Amino acid sequence: MAGGAAPAPGALLSALLWAAAAAAVVGPEGSPAPSAFGRVYRGNVNISAERVYAFAYRSQPGQVDAVRVYVNSSSENLQYPVLFVVRQQKGVLSWQVPLIFRGLYQRTYNYQEVSRTLCPSEPAPETGSSDQIIFVDVASMAPFNIAYELLVTRLENFQLETSKAFNFTASPSQPQYFLYRFPQDVDSVIIKVVSDAVYPCSVVSVQDIVCPVYDLDHNVEFNGVYQSMTKQAAITVQRKDFPGEQFFVVFVIKPEDYACGGSVPSSVHGNANRTWNLQRTKNLQVTIVPSVKKSVYVQAMFFSFLSFLSFYLGSVVVAFVHYIRVQRKASAGRLCPEDGSGIMTSSQPITASTPEGSSYGAIDESSSSGGRQFSSPEGRPRAGSDTDSSVEEESDFDTMPEIESDKNIIRTKVFLYLSDLSRKDRRIVSKKYKIYFWNIITIAVFYALPVIQLVITYQTVVNVTGNQDICYYNFLCAHPLGVLSAFNNILSNVGHMLLGFLFLLIVLRRDILHRRAMEMKDVYTLDYGIPKHFGLFYAMGIALMMEGVLSACYHVCPNYSNFQFDTSFMYMIAGLCMLKLYQTRHPDINASAYSAYASFAVVICLAVLGVVFGKNDIWFWVIFSIIHVLASLALSTQIYYMGRFKIDLGMFRRAVMVLYTDCIQRCSRPMYMDRMVLLIVGNLVNWSFAIFGLVYRPRDFASYILGIFICNLLLYLAFYIIMKLRSSEKLLPIPMFCIVATAVVWAAALYFFFQTLSSWEETPAESREKNRPCILLGFFDDHDVWHFLSAAALFFSFLVLLTLDDDLDVVRRDKIPVF
Repeated sequence: MAGGAAPAPGALLSALLWAAAAAAVVGPEGSPAPSAFGRVYRGNVNISAERVYAFAYRSQPGQVDAVRVYVNSSSENLQYPVLFVVRQQKGVLSWQVPLIFRGLYQRTYNYQEVSRTLCPSEPAPETGSSDQIIFVDVASMAPFNIAYELLVTRLENFQLETSKAFNFTASPSQPQYFLYRFPQDVDSVIIKVVSDAVYPCSVVSVQDIVCPVYDLDHNVEFNGVYQSMTKQAAITVQRKDFPGEQFFVVFVIKPEDYACGGSVPSSVHGNANRTWNLQRTKNLQVTIVPSVKKSVYVQAMFFSFLSFLSFYLGSVVVAFVHYIRVQRKASAGRLCPEDGSGIMTSSQPITASTPEGSSYGAIDESSSSGGRQFSSPEGRPRAGSDTDSSVEEESDFDTMPEIESDKNIIRTKVFLYLSDLSRKDRRIVSKKYKIYFWNIITIAVFYALPVIQLVITYQTVVNVTGNQDICYYNFLCAHPLGVLSAFNNILSNVGHMLLGFLFLLIVLRRDILHRRAMEMKDVYTLDYGIPKHFGLFYAMGIALMMEGVLSACYHVCPNYSNFQFDTSFMYMIAGLCMLKLYQTRHPDINASAYSAYASFAVVICLAVLGVVFGKNDIWFWVIFSIIHVLASLALSTQIYYMGRFKIDLGMFRRAVMVLYTDCIQRCSRPMYMDRMVLLIVGNLVNWSFAIFGLVYRPRDFASYILGIFICNLLLYLAFYIIMKLRSSEKLLPIPMFCIVATAVVWAAALYFFFQTLSSWEETPAESREKNRPCILLGFFDDHDVWHFLSAAALFFSFLVLLTLDDDLDVVRRDKIPVF
């Protein structure tokens, strides 16, 4: 009626409820009376008796009302379950009791108690209210009565609040979910979920405000973002991903624990229906806290770049001070008494022979090399024509019978000096070492392109499917940016690239200065100090940059399938450093680039095989340990005999003869005592690694291999420095500073490295137990700090190798011992 008064809201609600009850007359039992929230309804149903309950309520302005339905039936008859159908204004939700869950190997688990939260009605407008009606139908096809219980309640704590912890309980048949709205000033939040118990295994899901809500084990992965959980989980959610600026947080308990690393109890093996896990309840606590603001991203990027650009500034200052000192020395005369012993003027020739009386038991070289003099203008190629196009290949030089004989005589002397092992044409040797640089660039390009393509695919899969169990992040400190889920782990690798490029610039400067000195025929460049070959240094710089690139690629989505991306160039860096250290005093007999990179490829293959097969297979560890020991012995033999020990079918017979004559027939002192001490210690270390691996079979095989490389490198470097000091050589201030800085920074870096924040060797849920909050600027975690410090430590390590023998630049090569 147009002119009459509007009916009262209470009268309208009562009319709707009675109309619904009148329309719900089903079966001979009659129509139900209007139902009330919080009251337990009991009854029986069969094929001819169905029950319908109607619940009406009023939504208040500006609030979301959620209703939870609890049902119970004592019947375990799977042929005639009790069916519950809940009808709402915009949806229908149904389930059966017993509720059946399926586990591994098609095991089934039946639950008689089920409770579900109904999809809430849309928030009421700010003005006015709305009336809602819920129908609950209870039915069964059983020819006999089946008892049931029904309880419908309104949830008071359905909406989660920012930074306020909320505790609740869930089980497989009683999942829970809650609503969260973004505050006006928050663009990103972290959902933190914790539990005191490891098991039962659970799933945390973030879903958009869409009905139905997927809150059962078999469908929770259908929508939104989700991750499995034992004791801890964390999901970062951004406002831009939810147009409505709100979302559901869903908690599901799985019927079995194998997805979280647990095992199925032995008492439930078999195919029969099981009810052992009816008590699989889990107490959970959820807290939603704001994530970092955009300003923190900017601060983190400035910090990352400025921290390493400061190294550029320091390098410029050191180069400027060095330039001033060189100019002063040039004006005052280059030779000074403190520059080192054994300095000769440029008019004196340096012969290949060692000083008289300084090499006990040595053979005079003048008889075998024709008294060739390295500093004589007649015997040396023109330094100004330092091009590779006119240089003959090394094989043409080495295959001459007299030169081979000369090598055998010189390299088997008791005391060797650098002039004995720097007899080849400098251009030939330089060309040989340049191959390291060009080969590593080729390897880097062909290795990096498929890696980048693969990790982009991984990240796309994570973003599309919402499965956060694919990637092993530190979810408590994973800050997304664009399509990247953990931008901080990628940004922290910028140090490797910046410092690798800086090292290339430093090496390039030294290379240019060396070339200029060669063109000027500087006698100190030609005949004094360690021969300068920069190919390996360039390769080390490229390897450092590629380590940053591939580590960043690995951290786009770290997991079991791409672990080798993060370690491949670590092996190469360690190997190149050992090769460079050996090349310093053995420039003529170092390994070729082809054999070196082939060896690295074999190591990477072993690392992959170790991760795949090395967890429980004892045969793999036996084979690997045998290969490790034999490789150590073969390399030791080559080093001991300066490359003159041939590896062929007759090597075993020769080795037995040497052992018999030198150790059994008569116990004689080793001819090369220093080398023997180093190799004995080195073999003991490597054999210890082999025995340790065979006994304990560490799960992280990639780090085990890397540990072998690093220990051998540190052992060789320590031996080199000790022998250098034993030979009365000096450590200048710059290399001394670099050594101290290397030791300090490596110690700090390793501390953060061993703060394990995740592990792809475990299940994703177990890995998340190790997650920790950020520790630097609220943006970087422990592993990011490891990235920063390891980049600086590698840079200082490279500088140690580059500057360690600068004190020998004014010492004749026939006075520089080989060790």
